[in-house]
Amino acid sequence: MSEPVATTAVVERLWQAVSDGDEHGAARVVHDALAEGTSEEALLLDVIAPVQERVGVEWAADRITVAQEHAATAINERVIASLAHRPDSRRNTGHRGRVVVSCVDGEWHALPARLVAEVLTLHGWRVDYLGAQTPTPHLVAHLHLTNPAAVLLSGSLPTHLPTAHATITACQAIGVPVLAGGRAFGPGGRYAKKLRADRWAADARAAVAVLDQGIPRPDTSAIRHAVDDLPHLADQEYTWVARSRPQLVKQTLVDLEGRFPAMRTYSDAQLERTAEDIAHTVDFLTTALYVDDPGLFAGFLTWTADILTARNVPAHSLLSGLDVLAGQLHDFPRTLKTIELGSTALSEYAVRPVPGARA
Repeated sequence: MSEPVATTAVVERLWQAVSDGDEHGAARVVHDALAEGTSEEALLLDVIAPVQERVGVEWAADRITVAQEHAATAINERVIASLAHRPDSRRNTGHRGRVVVSCVDGEWHALPARLVAEVLTLHGWRVDYLGAQTPTPHLVAHLHLTNPAAVLLSGSLPTHLPTAHATITACQAIGVPVLAGGRAFGPGGRYAKKLRADRWAADARAAVAVLDQGIPRPDTSAIRHAVDDLPHLADQEYTWVARSRPQLVKQTLVDLEGRFPAMRTYSDAQLERTAEDIAHTVDFLTTALYVDDPGLFAGFLTWTADILTARNVPAHSLLSGLDVLAGQLHDFPRTLKTIELGSTALSEYAVRPVPGARA
């Protein structure tokens, strides 16, 4: 067998095929690299995963459309399937035990979980891969039927953390440990720890290592509530803001129209997009309140500012929306502090030097 080709070269070739929408070319790139000695695990984690990450970066920079992003993701998914189902595939038979890999309810970004499932299969685990947006009651019902060694719970968007917390608690209540992973759980898995997941893994290789060590079964003797893990929820600020979401979005839109009369000439599509942006802001605000981390909200705002800047929309436009929200939520100190820190982050963003600009 020849020496494995450098994965960096394969990444570039796969990216070209994916960005051209060439599914067969993408599959050919990966299978040729496999034939030349690159391991299936390396292709999954060191080739396909970086290409998928680049898809997200290119979309954020406004260099590809949403449709192109969806097409690229679909190609990557089919290439993964072609690896798994090739006739000469030498996969183990699940002698290590059985695990479940699932996305948090509401989470549509399933490719990271799929990669984890494939790698675990390569390492001898029998994997029940449940895919995107698995409702917690159905996940728990499946656990009752299968009694796996662990649930690997994947999340990409932090706004699903409250749901993830409920899922973690429900799985542990029937004695199944939870291994959390994905960007939703924050740098170093900080939110996985706050939500009391049994373990956290940064990637598929780390997940294999955690399972190799074994995860003890959780204690099912005590009933646990969200406030037991997150005592700050006792102030009810998260609950009030979450329940008031529709009114907050509607009133913010009305108040912004009052401040900017030009909005009254917006088309229905423009108004709908503005309302969606406000709703996303409220969703991230409530999530930051849930985990008591204003930095989560500030991070969302600066990421959004990057997106807007790439689309030639002034990032400072976000500040007006925050000011309106603060006016509606003036009775909630933790919420106001979160908004204020977010506004500060945006103000600092607005004065950042533009790369390449002259002094």
